[in-house]
Amino acid sequence: MRNKELGFNAMAMTNATEISGRVAANEVRRGLPYGNVCQSLRRIAGYGAFGLAIALLPLPQALADSDDQHRQILPVQSSIIPANGDQNPYGVAFVPFVPGGPLHPGDILVSNFNNAGSAPTGNFQGTGRTIVKVAPNGETSLFFEFQGNSPIGLTTALGVLKRGFVLVGSVPTIDGTFGTLQPGSLLVLDRNGVLKATLTNLLDSPWDLTIQDGGSWARVFVSNVRSGTITRLDLDVDPGGISVRTATEIASGYTSHSDPAALIVGPTGLAYDAENDTLYVASTADNEIFAVPHAATANQSKGTGTVTYQDNAHLRGPLALAFGPNGHLLTSNGDAPTVTPPSTQTQNSEIVEFTKGGKFIGEFSIDSAAGSAFGIAIVPSGEDSARFAAVDDTTNQVTVFRLSTP
Repeated sequence: MRNKELGFNAMAMTNATEISGRVAANEVRRGLPYGNVCQSLRRIAGYGAFGLAIALLPLPQALADSDDQHRQILPVQSSIIPANGDQNPYGVAFVPFVPGGPLHPGDILVSNFNNAGSAPTGNFQGTGRTIVKVAPNGETSLFFEFQGNSPIGLTTALGVLKRGFVLVGSVPTIDGTFGTLQPGSLLVLDRNGVLKATLTNLLDSPWDLTIQDGGSWARVFVSNVRSGTITRLDLDVDPGGISVRTATEIASGYTSHSDPAALIVGPTGLAYDAENDTLYVASTADNEIFAVPHAATANQSKGTGTVTYQDNAHLRGPLALAFGPNGHLLTSNGDAPTVTPPSTQTQNSEIVEFTKGGKFIGEFSIDSAAGSAFGIAIVPSGEDSARFAAVDDTTNQVTVFRLSTP
């Protein structure tokens, strides 16, 4: 990887908008040295308030062994329970566009999947109706709260377009149980958090998404958890709104079923490699990562694509998916009991790093409790730094890490 030019435009990572531009390997070694991401995570574990070690920028060993040769920035951790008490954060996305309205570059949005309270009268899955904004200094505020009467449950399918529109999926229930699952939809918000449109007929259960953003156009890849399919939405984007040119099912056949802890498991995280026109799919119930070719141009389903990573020793129900700046893929383990029985787990709530060719690189736990990891997002924040955000839906927190080198 160090000898290959890597395009950041291939980093249309889960819940984050595409970053355009390209960095040659010799430039990267000066500012963003590539290596084992998870090994770097362990180096700064002591900085995490609850052991979350999600630094994105690994250091060469010579720098890693000498604290006076590099600078580590403490992670920012924020509670993201809004005033209405919504909880169980799922989606996380960085804001990429120019200032205007309440959102600014560097802000983070987090969507909540559950409502307030505790069992048996609250904390129902598929009933969360809020998106919280987290500023770079960790301050939080309410960005959006759904005010309608129809069922709503905001999912991991969260992304921000360069022109300021926010896309968020909904897979609602009536009482938090699989038997009361309702038809899903994709909500379109403007940069002020105002609901502009609800797409109800194109997607049955948008569980996660990733975006290739061209400014005046966008490709949005969406996983439908209930039907086990992937849909590509080709959008026209202008300052007044978005319009859907085409909606194409490009992949299908992923396993989907109910789960007593996770509600439902099926295809979740998506990461798009624009350079090779390949979409990577984290299929939770299959416990595998698939690669779907020709994702931007396919006019019919490619089936599941091909298995690119299968690893029962380290995968335990992969959820969110993202590209790191070293070209490796990162996924969060969901620990769903119907996928990987608790008796087989040696470590909970892990972030797992692997190559596109299917080689395991490393792993790191973000919480000792099972089922805490869900949404992750990665974005470069300058020539010599990057930011990694991960939600913990046990503690209802998001932690953002940044690691810089001189």
